[in-house]
Amino acid sequence: MPRPLTVLRSAVLAIGTGVALSLAVAGGALASDYANAHLLIETAQLSERLDEENLRIIDVRSAADYAKGHIPGAVRLGADDVIDPDAPIAGHLRSPEAMAQRLGVLGIDKDTFVVLYDDKGGFHASRLFWMLEHFGHSKVALLNGGIPKWLDENREISTKAAMVKRKRFVVNLVPRRSASADWLLERRDDPNTVVVDVRPTKLHKAGHIPWARSIPWKQNLTDQGTLKSAEELLAHFAAHGVTSDKNVAVHCQDGKASAHSYFTLRLLGFSQIRSYDRSWAEWGTADDLPKASGIAG
Repeated sequence: MPRPLTVLRSAVLAIGTGVALSLAVAGGALASDYANAHLLIETAQLSERLDEENLRIIDVRSAADYAKGHIPGAVRLGADDVIDPDAPIAGHLRSPEAMAQRLGVLGIDKDTFVVLYDDKGGFHASRLFWMLEHFGHSKVALLNGGIPKWLDENREISTKAAMVKRKRFVVNLVPRRSASADWLLERRDDPNTVVVDVRPTKLHKAGHIPWARSIPWKQNLTDQGTLKSAEELLAHFAAHGVTSDKNVAVHCQDGKASAHSYFTLRLLGFSQIRSYDRSWAEWGTADDLPKASGIAG
């Protein structure tokens, strides 16, 4: 698989608050500055690979947006399609067995190179990125700029639903990609483990894991809404005690925002990074788990 030299450019990130952000490298820095540049793929490179047999492009947008136009050959897996509607924990993923079946229907197996894109600057695509890594699938990348950049470049768009051959996706869970409440509790006093709460500061102050450090995911971005350079991000996280030699667990409210920081840290080359996917939706409602409020940790 090629290791692209990529530049993150203006992909619009509209989160529920309606704040528009873009996922881009500050100052036009090359993505080669990032240790794991292969986790990104350029639109031009993807365009040249559309006919590859072992490529599967996943559109992580709404069904309506997919129907209006998508990258040729892309299949759809909406951001909420991975969520179990019957789970007692908000945002909880469907079972690995259920997701394995769904991914197989989409034509994905161990040899498939998966490219994810959305129209939210990778916000939703990052959740699927984490899920696939957790399931043991390492051949996955985000499309640099997503569908907005693809459209800005007047690249080909299709309105036809992709027809793919069903394959067998096998889940091989990678424990080091996921954290549980018990995992966090067991490492409460471990100096080599850092828990990061990526929610807005006001939510952290309202209630948080007592030993979690508040590093809102938006702090990954410049004032212009672009992703900071590798140098800036490494210094930023290091100032909070988050370094690549530590075990790092990220969490948010329901497992979505944490995936954005998870991807950012993976891009920076962090290998001991995991997501507490059940996040505050579980921790905050559990009577037997310790909580704190007030000054951010």
